[in-house]
Amino acid sequence: MLKIGYADVPVVSSVDDVVKKLLSLEMASQKEKMKVKTQQLVEKVRRSPNDDGSFEVQVAILTAKIRTYEEHLQKHPKDKRNRRHMLMDIDRRKKLLGYLRRVRYDAFENTCKQLDIQYTPRPTYTRRPTKRWLVKKAFCRRVFEEVRKLKAPERRKQRQEWQARARAEREKEAQAQAQAQAEGTPV
Repeated sequence: MLKIGYADVPVVSSVDDVVKKLLSLEMASQKEKMKVKTQQLVEKVRRSPNDDGSFEVQVAILTAKIRTYEEHLQKHPKDKRNRRHMLMDIDRRKKLLGYLRRVRYDAFENTCKQLDIQYTPRPTYTRRPTKRWLVKKAFCRRVFEEVRKLKAPERRKQRQEWQARARAEREKEAQAQAQAQAEGTPV
């Protein structure tokens, strides 16, 4: 694939392989590669040819940035600055997708499908689990289980009483139906 400015020049088809390689994206700078990626993703979700600022286009631009950061971070895993910028862009994209999901769900679904994005909504409430909170939670569970064990015979007895009552009521209804049929009157 050729760089952006050279793709539509008619003379390019007649030049030799060395010149083509120099004009290809393989030899392009990171900035030029980023432009091409962004352009390809934007073309997938653009509403009209003049659409440059809709939420779908903004999400596509951020997606191109995030994917570039991911490629960079695989080569340079200790690059904290780019990791931070990638996480900020991910948060920004999540906000835009959340808004798009609330306002225009069909556009949201199309954007996620076209850009191959997996969106998970934020939980309504999150609590940072401290060690004290975890210990307290474990203790509460243990107490709950112990109380449940102590109340198990009582619950079993109640359940048996309810089943006996229900059985007796069913038998009464069956006897009433049998008696009604014997007398020939409908129930």
